[in-house]
Amino acid sequence: MNKKRRNHSPEFKSKVALTTIKGDKTLTELSQQYGINSNPIVKWKKQLIDIKLFWLEYI
Repeated sequence: MNKKRRNHSPEFKSKVALTTIKGDKTLTELSQQYGINSNPIVKWKKQLIDIKLFWLEYI
């Protein structure tokens, strides 16, 4: 009963994170839409925000 771990592409992760930041849908709706748990969505959103803040410091 081993489930294979899914590996998502960086493009998919950024797409989901940007959709989350947009705020049009709730986390539950996004989770259902993309068929993934909400935990990675929150993680990807945080990573995207951290990257953007890092680059804003150097602009």
